[in-house]
Amino acid sequence: MSFGLATLSFVHVLISLVAIGAGFVEVYGLLTHKRFDRWTTTFLATTIATSATGFLFPVDRLLPSHVFGILSLIILGVAVVARHQYHLAGGWNTAYIVSAVMAFYLNFFVLIVQSFLKVPALKALAPSQTELPFAAAQLAALILFVGFGVVAVVRSRPVLVTATRP
Repeated sequence: MSFGLATLSFVHVLISLVAIGAGFVEVYGLLTHKRFDRWTTTFLATTIATSATGFLFPVDRLLPSHVFGILSLIILGVAVVARHQYHLAGGWNTAYIVSAVMAFYLNFFVLIVQSFLKVPALKALAPSQTELPFAAAQLAALILFVGFGVVAVVRSRPVLVTATRP
C-alpha cells in the first residue's frame, strides 16, 4: 500500500468514525426533539465526505461500496435540501428525519461490514460474511435504525389538542 493510499484509507476511516459518532448525536436529537445544529452540520458534512472519499480508492469496476456511496449521496442530498432549503417545514421535516436516519444506517452498515473484515474475532465468526453472525448483526442494525426512524417521525408530529366540554 503506497503512502498516498494509506493516508487516504486513514482519513476515510477517521471521517467515517466521526460521521458515525455525530450520527448517534443526531439520532438522539431527532428522538428527543432537540436541535444540535453543530452536530447536525458535522453529521451531514462528514457523512457526505465519507461517501465521496470512497470513490477515490483505485478500482477497475463498480463495486457494492460504490452503489452504497451513490445511494448515500442521493439520500444526503434530500437531507440537505430538507434542512437548509426548506428549513424542515411541513413534510420536509419527515423527509429530513427519514433521509438522515437512512444515511446514518448506510454508514453503520459499512461499519459492520468492515468490522467483520478487519477484526480477527469477527472475521473468524463470519469469514465470507454469509454466516449467521454477520446476518444477525446486519438484521439487528436494520431493526434498530428502522425503530429510530419510526419513533423520530412519530415524535416529530404535532400533537392535536381537542377541546373537551366540562
